[in-house]
Amino acid sequence: EASGKKIRPFLNEKWTGTWGISYKLENLNLGLDYTGNIYGPMLLPRLSNSDPRSGISPVWSLQNIQFTYTGLKKIELYGGVKNLLNWTPGKNEPFLIARSNDPFDKEVQTDAAGNVVPSAANPYALTFDPGYVYAPNQGIRGFLGVRLIIK
Repeated sequence: EASGKKIRPFLNEKWTGTWGISYKLENLNLGLDYTGNIYGPMLLPRLSNSDPRSGISPVWSLQNIQFTYTGLKKIELYGGVKNLLNWTPGKNEPFLIARSNDPFDKEVQTDAAGNVVPSAANPYALTFDPGYVYAPNQGIRGFLGVRLIIK
């Protein structure tokens, strides 16, 4: 808060939701778990007004499914899919990490006051900035596992 006015911080969703649904198929010794999260818009840090990346994230969701086989004595087998919707933040932006090709800003041009200026290699007058990443960058992927039951 600054002078009684609430300020929303960067990279914090306005709202979020979480769910989990489990179902057992006893006759098949199989469990099914469906979990997910939904995230409301976030304020995103931009380097300047010329930064082409959005200043607000879209609403996005991560959803997962897992199957667990429990028909063996002391072992459970499981597998599933993470990020069922294959959502990554890079699908909505021209780039996520500004100037990732020049992390030490060796090709960044500045004026006499030290301000970054546009150039052919840097049309948006940006410096290296990895701070824009607000969500997982891994798309859809599968997994398998074995769980040993000790009682």
